[in-house]
Amino acid sequence: MSKKMQSELVAILSDLIALPSPYPPGTSVEIAAYTAKRLKKAGYKVEVASKVKGVDNVVARMKGKARGPAIAFNAHVDTVGVGERANWKSDPYKALVKGGLVYGLGAGNCKGSMAVQIWIAEEIARRGGPAKGELIFTFVADEENLGPNGMEYLRKSGKVRPDALILGAQTENNLIVAERGVMWARITTKGRAAHAGNPAAGDNAILRMMRLVGALQSYYDKALARRVSGAMKSTVNIGMFHGGHNTNVVPSACTVEIDRRLLPDEKVKDAFKELKRVVDGVGEPKAMYGVEFLTGTNGFFAPENGTAVAAFEAAVKAHSRRKVKFLNATGVSDGRYYADDDIEIINFGPGSGVQGHAANESVPIAEMVDAAEIQLDVVKRLLG
Repeated sequence: MSKKMQSELVAILSDLIALPSPYPPGTSVEIAAYTAKRLKKAGYKVEVASKVKGVDNVVARMKGKARGPAIAFNAHVDTVGVGERANWKSDPYKALVKGGLVYGLGAGNCKGSMAVQIWIAEEIARRGGPAKGELIFTFVADEENLGPNGMEYLRKSGKVRPDALILGAQTENNLIVAERGVMWARITTKGRAAHAGNPAAGDNAILRMMRLVGALQSYYDKALARRVSGAMKSTVNIGMFHGGHNTNVVPSACTVEIDRRLLPDEKVKDAFKELKRVVDGVGEPKAMYGVEFLTGTNGFFAPENGTAVAAFEAAVKAHSRRKVKFLNATGVSDGRYYADDDIEIINFGPGSGVQGHAANESVPIAEMVDAAEIQLDVVKRLLG
């Protein structure tokens, strides 16, 4: 392990931790400005792109002299909030280096990967840039909010359309190349209020909702049991259930929100149609319920024999003398916005997922160094 490289990575991460970027409700202006300044100095063509004020995203580009693929790196600059300050053993906004780890808010998720990617960008520039194609580094906000003002904005605006997308993630330097899609929907039911002492005079909206949800659960228990791909499973969760306003009143309204996780070969629009078909089949009066699509993105699957995946496998073997592991993703990443673009989407980076969103969050320095060396090798294999 190069001591110079190690100290450089720790210094960058320390700077990033010291720039507060919890979102919402914070801002990414300061941390984006820090990143843009470094990459401009390194020789990149840099744009700070914003859909809304205060939510800045950095896009840095460097082209090679010959034709080749566009390879994009991504890390999100925002973090969750501090939470209960008493649970932190050190200042969450001041990096603590101890026992081979760097502690601080966002150290693992995702400023550790961000520091690695900034270092890679500067190191490639020091070596003269890519020989071919285009190298893109994106540092985005709004990831923790699952919002539209970060990576989704860069994709929709056409600012970033790569052939392969490499996202910083806490994978302990293993790969996530497949991710489930997600579909959120809301069901509302109506009823007629009445005194609880005479419930027959009313029409209970909660009971109507229970009939609808019961039918959905019965259907999904059978249908989803067959939808399995390796370690990935198609799932459903009733996440919110609200109804009524007083115990002694027959409720006239009820609302439920549902989370469906989809295998990569399932589509969001089809999942919503499926849900609505089951609800409509229960037979409740049409005027007394509604089914609303809230949001959703399709899943993705990068073939394990893809060009970028193969480059990672070779680089991991060359630098770590091990065979890379392919991990199963529980959550969703910003890669979901590119799920329909027919590109390789790869999650890779230092740190363990259990550290994310936790007090006293940390990232191993040795893994940061390893991640930097591996990804530097990947760029060389892909872009020369």
